Amino acid sequence: MPARRTDESRIVNQPIDLIALDLDGTLLAPDESVSRANRAAIGRALAAGIRVVLVTGRGVDTPITISRELGLNLPVICCHGALTKDFGADKTLAHIPVPLQYAKPLVEFAEAEKLPVAIYAEELFWRISGGHAYMQDMRGPGWREVDSLLPLLGGAPTFIRFLGEDAVKALMRRFGDLPLNFRYETWHDFVECAVLNRDASKKTALSRLCADFQVLPERVLAIGDSRNDVPMLHWAGIGVAMANALPEVRQAVAHVTASNEADGVALAIERFALAGITDAKQSA
Repeated sequence: MPARRTDESRIVNQPIDLIALDLDGTLLAPDESVSRANRAAIGRALAAGIRVVLVTGRGVDTPITISRELGLNLPVICCHGALTKDFGADKTLAHIPVPLQYAKPLVEFAEAEKLPVAIYAEELFWRISGGHAYMQDMRGPGWREVDSLLPLLGGAPTFIRFLGEDAVKALMRRFGDLPLNFRYETWHDFVECAVLNRDASKKTALSRLCADFQVLPERVLAIGDSRNDVPMLHWAGIGVAMANALPEVRQAVAHVTASNEADGVALAIERFALAGITDAKQSA
């Protein structure tokens, strides 16, 4: 049942110790930039002693770069929660890969059927040479092309991506009953499915990180836009969906902010994390 929506004019006076931010469709504008307003709001949160962590489906490179640009020092949660990386110490804190007993048949099937597929292994994305680049970042430095993905499966991959509606349908027909975590994402008209270990999720990784820093769930503000963000938004004391999120995501949470083109992250941080601090200072 969708969560009951609160009055959007009401300020939630709940102390926040940590802010968890999704990247694509949330912190990042459509051109993959971080707006001036978002940067400023994050800076004010850090100055107030609030921790900020990036939680994304991407690999490690982009969230580490953005964390450094924003002056963040918490580990990054990547790969839909399957990988948590302390980039300051260059140390992997948690890695929950797809078991090789499932990963190998998935990739063998994809290559035999010539389905668009990619894997994340050794902290890089890998795809078949000559395949279509469905997104701009697939041409970036975090991607490599090979003739076959199978030689990369000497160890279990972090996750596997089936790209495009036909590939996703074929995947589910053949392997939908496996004990894995199938995360569906829609980007405009493009559909993909990220295949993860069933114990890997943004919520699980965030809860583990918060426990390490002794941050209670009720003192967490989480902001996101995708289906895979919903469990994390429900777990956090305050979960906020972006206005550009799918209707099912917006309906699943109590709070909705502006879109990623209208500084929705900054508005949510000001409203839910900083308003109480400002009010306290003014009344002191």
